[in-house]
Amino acid sequence: MVEEKMGGCWSQTKDQFDNLEKHTQWGIDFVEKYTKFVKERSEIELNYARQIRNLSKKYQPKKKEEDENKYTWCRAFYSTLNELNDYAGQHEVIAENMTSHIIADLTRYAQEVKTERKSHFHDGRKAQQQVEASWKQLESCKRKFERDCKEADRAQQYFEKMDADINVTKADVEKARQQAQMRHQMASDSKNEYSSYLQKFNQEQNEHYYTIIPNIFQKIQAMEEKRIERMGESLKTFAEVDRQILPIIGKCLDGMTQVAESIEPKNDSSQVIESYKSGFEPPGDVEFEDYGQAMKRTVSETSLNNSRSDNKAERSSKGKSKTLWPFIKKNKGSNPEDFSHLPPEQRRKKLQAKIDDINKDIQKEMDQRDALTKMKEVYIKNPQMGDPNSVDPRLGEIANNIEKLQVEAQKFEGWLAEVEGRMPVKSDPPRRTSVLYETQNSTPPTTNNNNCAQDRESSPDGSYTEEQSSEVQSKVQPETAESGDEFDDPDEEMLPTIGTCKALYPFEGHNEGTIAVTEGELLYVIEEDKGDGWTRVRRNEEEEGYVPTSYVEVFLDSNAKELFSWTRVYLSEDS
Repeated sequence: MVEEKMGGCWSQTKDQFDNLEKHTQWGIDFVEKYTKFVKERSEIELNYARQIRNLSKKYQPKKKEEDENKYTWCRAFYSTLNELNDYAGQHEVIAENMTSHIIADLTRYAQEVKTERKSHFHDGRKAQQQVEASWKQLESCKRKFERDCKEADRAQQYFEKMDADINVTKADVEKARQQAQMRHQMASDSKNEYSSYLQKFNQEQNEHYYTIIPNIFQKIQAMEEKRIERMGESLKTFAEVDRQILPIIGKCLDGMTQVAESIEPKNDSSQVIESYKSGFEPPGDVEFEDYGQAMKRTVSETSLNNSRSDNKAERSSKGKSKTLWPFIKKNKGSNPEDFSHLPPEQRRKKLQAKIDDINKDIQKEMDQRDALTKMKEVYIKNPQMGDPNSVDPRLGEIANNIEKLQVEAQKFEGWLAEVEGRMPVKSDPPRRTSVLYETQNSTPPTTNNNNCAQDRESSPDGSYTEEQSSEVQSKVQPETAESGDEFDDPDEEMLPTIGTCKALYPFEGHNEGTIAVTEGELLYVIEEDKGDGWTRVRRNEEEEGYVPTSYVEVFLDSNAKELFSWTRVYLSEDS
């Protein structure tokens, strides 16, 4: 009876465990399936945003189309492209939020559920195995009790048979009696053991089915309910991610509407007049030419025809009148360098734009030259940091470039003065000439290098130890005023730190503007290397100065700008 009851309960529990195991596994598979769905949706959003950005970039104005920005309808279209670019960015935000708020969260949660589920079912199987082991032990005790009882019966029958036999000795009878008593004692002990273990098994079985298994099932149920709840939260987040960007997308669309409404047709029409007006005055009236009388045709002084002698020769040779200026055909060949093919007003604008571009190139070359000069002075002061002569080829190349650009600028200024009705004065100095450029052109590079090495000593703050003449100082003052932001003012407020650094080697810092450091010392970085080989550091609120960049290991903050060194650029070019 016990066996039948035990077997039925065990089979039912086992079926429940199998079904629960399948159901919970199906739930986890569903979570992973939904995670994959959200991931594919995120990829679709990223691809859509990428295509929108590429479309916006494709129709952005090229450099040769920059003149279109003066028309409101062109600006409106380009503003629409920018708004469309922001619109694409919001779809990237959707993908990022889905990745961080849903995909990453559900992936991590699925792993946690798998671990928790494995633990619960492991506990359940362990409890089942323990009950099964107890049942097997009970069966063993029962079989032992049954076997001992049979052995006791046989021993008793043998004793009675020996006792009834008159031919058996008394010793054999006594021995059979003792054997029967021993077997009866063993059967009694087996009975007590079987009864005790049966009571223990029934207690364990009740605890298993009424305490342990219900607790495990309750934990599995709580796990399953939590999984369903997380699925609901993820579905809600899926909708909220789209809802959050709707206001920003609305602003993008409002921006497109506003720029469309800002188009001014009359203003654009005026811009066309301003762009294409020639500056010519209308020609005078054409006089009647009576070929029946010997008379000369007079030409209006304001017309653009050739001189009268040319007109006479042309009329005598071709017998045709000169075409008036509004109907002159444009030359289809290459345009002249001085833009003389353009009307006066358009020519003036082109020449002025060309001069501005040349001046920008001159300033760029000067900035490179100043950076290389400062780097060379650092090399002269600290030969272990680099060879000063390695910079000379690049300095000579820059000097030649500046000279060519200045000659080019003077040429275009002369044409501009001609258009504006004035001629440039030949004694005028070049537009942007520095003292260093003059000294480099007047002295050979080798001599200049020797003078720098012997007569002048530089420090990181850009000052020189030698005394300059008053004439040179007066020439340097204008350029110093332009580049004064590169040097530190002792009265300026304390600069913020942009990172930290660790000294790799000791540095004594004897020069003005430097600071002594010891090996392994930690300092704050307040100004990174600008290409001169020096980094500005701070020890505390009172002590700060420059140290060689090669002597320290710099760790910039995440928001600090990326290091750009003129030294590496030009050394790589020279090599």
